[in-house]
Amino acid sequence: MNKYILILIITISCNQKEYKPSNEYKIQAQVWTQNSAEYRALCYQAFNTARLNLDSFLSSGKKYNKPLAIITDVDETVLDNSPYDGKLILNNTSYNRESWVDWGNMVIAESIPGSLEFLKYASEKGIEIFYVSNRYSEQHKATVNNLKKLGFPDSKEENVLLRDKSRSKSERRKSVSDKYEVIMLIGDNLSDFNDEFEVKIFEERINYTNQMRDNFGTKLIVLPNPNYGDWESNGLFGGESFDNIEKDSIRKSNIKSY
Repeated sequence: MNKYILILIITISCNQKEYKPSNEYKIQAQVWTQNSAEYRALCYQAFNTARLNLDSFLSSGKKYNKPLAIITDVDETVLDNSPYDGKLILNNTSYNRESWVDWGNMVIAESIPGSLEFLKYASEKGIEIFYVSNRYSEQHKATVNNLKKLGFPDSKEENVLLRDKSRSKSERRKSVSDKYEVIMLIGDNLSDFNDEFEVKIFEERINYTNQMRDNFGTKLIVLPNPNYGDWESNGLFGGESFDNIEKDSIRKSNIKSY
């Protein structure tokens, strides 16, 4: 555990009864995601960039022994789950498996701006689309149905790969790359892209991102998501488990000022 975080936990432990953090800290990010034209613009920018790079790749004339594929994440990459997060905020409750599965079973998530148009375009160019998500296995049917309802290409059962025992996507990505040449990966979390991002914590994530800078906007397409993700769990919290009061303190301690 990071020594600085440990000091913070000790410092706030005596004040736990006096302060009860809520979901207030999520409101600004949620309102921005659901209401700002800037959020939509960033999504369109990501998928416009993906299309330009796909066109460039296809026009290069490079030949492969395997068919071409794109791997994309699902949540906050092609499906918008902000109403679920909105419900958590308004009810001042936390994410839990039961409510998350219930939301998915409603099959009412809308598409992320630009996602449907791009994946349809890629499919028309002969690219196979695979949806690799950490949704639970019991959500498979509902996820397929939601993707089909919106018209996403290749939204068939065998192309939607959800987690079973492990959160790691490496084996599922490998199952695709064994049969296909994966030319692009799309996601809102860096762990959607490779094994290294799944295990790196704290500053390691920043340093590795700097090393990978030339891959972003080319083979790796990142969607904005300020609401949740590995940037917080593996970044701020270093993969450790904390209660809400400790998390609140850690968030505030990571604000840069002068």
